[in-house]
Amino acid sequence: MRSEMLDSILNELNGTSADIEASAIISTDGLIMASQLPASMDEDRVGAMSAAMLSLGDRTAKELVRGKLDQVLIKGDHGYVLMTHAGEDAVVTVLAKSNAKLGLIFLDVKRAAEDVAKLI
Repeated sequence: MRSEMLDSILNELNGTSADIEASAIISTDGLIMASQLPASMDEDRVGAMSAAMLSLGDRTAKELVRGKLDQVLIKGDHGYVLMTHAGEDAVVTVLAKSNAKLGLIFLDVKRAAEDVAKLI
């Protein structure tokens, strides 16, 4: 039941923008809770990397006195990876195209993360 609701949140998130290529909901210890990732992507690796990056982002924000971490954004030649907390126990990770309108994606991901936080 809960996994179906998490899948539904990802379906809605991916449907909000053609610029979102993939998404996942991951526990803070790196386990995939729900995902819409390409078959070529290793879910376990995405989970582990997302949890590690968010943890490092938390520490960096704290150590450099930037306040509570809101999100981690990685930009590569082929697009973006956006990670944001969904409550205390989960992370929403989104892969977006390189020409994506990030402002809209930030809003959509924030909304999805709030929905996930209410569920878990």
